[in-house]
Amino acid sequence: MKSKIDQGTDPVSCHGLDPEKMPVHVAVIMDGNGRWAKKKLMNRVRGHEKGADTVRSIVTVCRKLNIKVLTLYAFSTENWGRPRAEVTALMALLKKFVTDERQTLMDKNICLGVIGQKERLPGDVGRAVDETIRLTRNNTAMRLNLALSYGGREEMTRAVKQMAEKVAAGSLCLEDISEETVSRHLYTADIPDPDIVIRTSGEKRLSNFMLWQAGYAELFFTDTLWPDFTDRAFMDIIRDYQKRDRRFGKVQCSSNDGSPQ
Repeated sequence: MKSKIDQGTDPVSCHGLDPEKMPVHVAVIMDGNGRWAKKKLMNRVRGHEKGADTVRSIVTVCRKLNIKVLTLYAFSTENWGRPRAEVTALMALLKKFVTDERQTLMDKNICLGVIGQKERLPGDVGRAVDETIRLTRNNTAMRLNLALSYGGREEMTRAVKQMAEKVAAGSLCLEDISEETVSRHLYTADIPDPDIVIRTSGEKRLSNFMLWQAGYAELFFTDTLWPDFTDRAFMDIIRDYQKRDRRFGKVQCSSNDGSPQ
């Protein structure tokens, strides 16, 4: 019986992707589950369930492509304001996912990570997440990062408070605070910034997601709703990414006269 995260055929060789130009970190704003369900005259929860199937598919592709970090915006700080029944269903779906996928993550050498206010999760959900993190912590091929009760502004506010406390305690000098210092106080301190941020469903905004880390990420917006987002669509984005010229605010000199381009 095949695993839910089945490696299958190597898409790099099949789809002409350049293994030397693969992104290290891909982040995704998974948007459109509710609209997908509404279009099909289904309950919104069914849309979230179908979205979980897409998560499994995209994790599979990232593992095949040797992408080291995949961060999925699963539940924002603002999502706590959704109807109670929907929040409860989302928490149950999260618990089921992190429990059901443990063996698959182990088989594929994928570790689970979380960014956000994990302490706000319901007790049983938090324990299930913690157990999967514990079991997979020594896996090294890839990190699946779930953004749970996450908000970029909350993250930066938290970092500022931590640095202020250290300055007040004398363990950090004000003049020593740099961009690197800020980065070390974010939830993502132990992972590289995303090379790519993808948002599905046609919306063209970051919605409080990785506001600091996405400063030089390549942004991709697609009208496709998350439950309909396919492996092929993901690989098309990677192919487009490989064609982009990432200068990080700098310019390249001409090989002929040394003048900037």
